[in-house]
Amino acid sequence: MDEGGVNEPHYSVVRPVGRWAATPVQAPATVPRRIGFVWDHVFRGDEMFAIAQEELSARDPRLAFVPYQAFGDIHGRAAAHAAASLPARLRAEEVDAVIVGVGA
Repeated sequence: MDEGGVNEPHYSVVRPVGRWAATPVQAPATVPRRIGFVWDHVFRGDEMFAIAQEELSARDPRLAFVPYQAFGDIHGRAAAHAAASLPARLRAEEVDAVIVGVGA
């Protein structure tokens, strides 16, 4: 009974447990030190990357970042070229990990 004197129904709470749908991913042998930002130039990615960089740098000041401008716009007229050249650009910038921002 609640404080107002009204009877409220009580329900048992259950949590459905299913089988894992994905295979666990192994952590990389080395910790990424150089992170690239890749963006489609839609919906505030520049602001989000600035926040991500600030937060990640606070956790590990040894991290280095490659700005999204280094990789081109992955959306729009130049998208095909940007996507095709992305692997080479990532290697050239010696990027260990990428944060990709896709606006919606």
